[in-house]
Amino acid sequence: MEIYFVRHTSVAVPSGICYGSTDVDLASTFEEEARKVKRELECIEFDKVYSSPLSRAVKLASYCGYPDAIQDSRLSEFDFGDWELCSYNELYENVPLFRKWCENYLTVRCPNGESLSDQIFRVKSFIDSVREKGFNRICVFCHGGVLAISRSLSGEKTMEETFKSIPPYGSIIHCIF
Repeated sequence: MEIYFVRHTSVAVPSGICYGSTDVDLASTFEEEARKVKRELECIEFDKVYSSPLSRAVKLASYCGYPDAIQDSRLSEFDFGDWELCSYNELYENVPLFRKWCENYLTVRCPNGESLSDQIFRVKSFIDSVREKGFNRICVFCHGGVLAISRSLSGEKTMEETFKSIPPYGSIIHCIF
């Protein structure tokens, strides 16, 4: 099965802020960025199209011609819990648990949030469920963390490699499962 994972376009959030599962606005460059994504997807036929329920993914799916994309919460971005909309630098300097999380984000959960293992479980569950449906090719509008995890689950990169280079906004990653 082929899955085209599409990362949403740039967000209207300053660099260095944990915005994960918060439903943030898109940058003023949305239409310009979305037009490029739409052009890349136009010649590809999909059996189904899915989206994270966060508006930044839904808006891009709609712009690209998929206003009825099936929303699935397993495709949401990482949940930073109490750290949502906080500065990475301020957290690192002032919150000992954040430093502990940085050292082992695979298993340490953010307060009232999740660990990377939790997100991996969500994404794998989604992939396994669509695989069971017998689709040949689907499209998924989602987030950088989901793209990174998917690259690892498909065997394209190791988990360590993939989190060193999260695909940029508006990226399309083609994975075979």
